[in-house]
Amino acid sequence: MVIISFRFELFKTRFFCFFSKKWTPWCFTTLFSVQFEISKNTIINIILFMDNKYINIYNNLVNLTRNKELYKDFSNQDTFSDRLIFFLLHFAFFLKAYKNEKNNKILQEIYDYLFRQLELSIREIGYGDQSINKKMKNYLNLFYDMIDKIYNWNNQSIKDRQKILSNFLNNNADMPYLTDYFEKYRLYLLNNTLNFHIKGVIKL
Repeated sequence: MVIISFRFELFKTRFFCFFSKKWTPWCFTTLFSVQFEISKNTIINIILFMDNKYINIYNNLVNLTRNKELYKDFSNQDTFSDRLIFFLLHFAFFLKAYKNEKNNKILQEIYDYLFRQLELSIREIGYGDQSINKKMKNYLNLFYDMIDKIYNWNNQSIKDRQKILSNFLNNNADMPYLTDYFEKYRLYLLNNTLNFHIKGVIKL
């Protein structure tokens, strides 16, 4: 343990609360002086939280999951579970599109940042450490399963692509529409650079 004194003159960040029903952007501001004990891991987490250079990617993915057309045939629309699945699916296609030796380091940073933001959002709605650890483990396993199943997406038939998506999505989902949607999204990613997503907000 180490003792660190922080004097926060002004700390302000803006991002979309992933769990907000209306997906409204909000700001968190502090103005105080405080001294407290923290571990080295906590120091690392604070640094990750304050470094927002990948915030555009996070917000872009959140914006994509707000598309009501994605949920049009779902039996229960606009649920957290469905939003999370679409968030992770979009991110899985994102990593697949830009994965190469040159991008490995930056993609790892983006991965760490996005899952840290997800964890922070879960904490915001009041889950305790034990619940968060369990949920994050489940989300990570789900995400790795998505990565594995879309690995050969390019070489799959339309029918096989629909089967891939059906592993994760509501049974009432319009699979032909969603399969076409994610193929267009994949091609969109390939037609733009990774840096483009870091620097700007996408508009599909």
